[in-house]
Amino acid sequence: MSDPSIVCSALSYVLPDGTVVLDGVSFAVGPGLTGLVAPNGAGKTTLLRLVAGALTPSTGSVTAAGPVGLLPQDLPFPTEVTVAGVLGVAETIAAIAAIEAGDAAEEHFTTVGDDWDVEERSRAELDRVGLGGVALARTLGTLSGGQVVSLGLAALLLRRPDVLLLDEPTNNLDRDARERLLAVLDGTPGCVLVATHDRELLERADRIAELGRDGVSVFAGNLDAYEEAVRVEREAAQRAVRSAEQDVKREKRAMQQARERADRRAGSAARGLPDAGLARIVAGGLARRAQESAARSDRTHGDRVDRARARLDDAERGLTYDAALVLDLPDTTVPAGRTVVAAQGIRVRSLFGDGIDLTIRGPERIALVGANGSGKSTLLRVLSGELVPDAGDVRGAGGRAARLSQRLDLLEPDRSVVENLEAVTPGMPRSQRMTILARFLFPGEEAHKPVGVLSGGERLRATLACVLLAEPAPQLLLLDEPTNNLDMPGTARLAGALRAFRGALVVVSHDDRFLADVGVDRRVALHGGALVEAPGGATP
Repeated sequence: MSDPSIVCSALSYVLPDGTVVLDGVSFAVGPGLTGLVAPNGAGKTTLLRLVAGALTPSTGSVTAAGPVGLLPQDLPFPTEVTVAGVLGVAETIAAIAAIEAGDAAEEHFTTVGDDWDVEERSRAELDRVGLGGVALARTLGTLSGGQVVSLGLAALLLRRPDVLLLDEPTNNLDRDARERLLAVLDGTPGCVLVATHDRELLERADRIAELGRDGVSVFAGNLDAYEEAVRVEREAAQRAVRSAEQDVKREKRAMQQARERADRRAGSAARGLPDAGLARIVAGGLARRAQESAARSDRTHGDRVDRARARLDDAERGLTYDAALVLDLPDTTVPAGRTVVAAQGIRVRSLFGDGIDLTIRGPERIALVGANGSGKSTLLRVLSGELVPDAGDVRGAGGRAARLSQRLDLLEPDRSVVENLEAVTPGMPRSQRMTILARFLFPGEEAHKPVGVLSGGERLRATLACVLLAEPAPQLLLLDEPTNNLDMPGTARLAGALRAFRGALVVVSHDDRFLADVGVDRRVALHGGALVEAPGGATP
């Protein structure tokens, strides 16, 4: 490998409450695209923040070859901030405008420095990520989740870091924005370390860094090469476990047989003593020697059993145990043909042109697709009854509609996971709540963690538990990018659970594989302010 761009040495991070997030992590990666993979909650975000200098390691060190830029998973921008503010150029542009208006104050020239072309460079980066038509004065509250992600990427590129750190960068991105992101990464000459579960992105990686219980292991090649290497390693580990298990059984059997032989010899000797006419003191000596011999044999075989068990422990540590997310959705049945929601002439602000209509009947599986900013999240809020449209009418059949927000902002961050679930399931026994949360990978004390300290994937699982299992059981699920931050096994299990759900479903997702696994039987697209059916199941 050429000179490494990122070097982590014996890196550890411990939370104030004593929770160990990372312990003794050491690895190095060079230029090119490195995919960082691990189950949800393993510490990927923490590792990126340590490399970026946003966190201070408890022990160990991090070095990077040049300036580092981090695109976080959750962009902490208030809705009233402007695009120029996010890009970090608002003050410079204001100073240039003041100078052009005739204000020659020295502080304006100091603010501008050499950045007289800052507006042109800003517009170039916005265009590069697909936001060429977005005004610098526009506020974030008017942008979609995908547009905010693209804006964060533009802000990062404008600073021209040598090392790019991206945390789940494809979350909420439509097809065009994803293609632009991939083009940016292809054209980046430096080091890019990206934490993601996006298979398409990982398939373009130069190497895969796997964060596990024993630190980081780096595999050459893309996702396919990594999965093949992991398969080979796992099969070897399974063979080692089976061999070690046989060793333990063999050594235990040998120890038992040695004990039985010693017991038989001792019994034969005891029966033969009177006939031999040996003195009592001699007989006692013989008995002691027999006991000592048996004890030595026990110790010898016991040591062999202990060594065999140690080999078994080592072999088992070589296996990767994936905690399984178990999703049992409420038993809800909506008869075929029954109207669940009927929306007519819906308009919100400047969205939806002359008004849109959508009727959801029976246990339909509907994919709602469209470009970032077309109004998909807004439409879901209208269908759920959380947002009253400026025009039009929404009628439901009386059953509950459950909505998963793209921003995962439905839970109280200061309350624990179990307290949030208790708030929406008042009639459920506490033991049942704890059992449910264990299936959502919050066993025991994990269920008592405050939501505010959870990783993105953990927060998604907690929100899913509260949305899907709230009382009464929902007849309609409205899911906005439900696979954001969810690892690949979790995504597969969520798709399986949704396929088995007998209520109606509307899902916003840019993951065609997930939509196919869910069993989508109808696609509708928001395009140019209108809602149109997508013929033949094609994604527009």
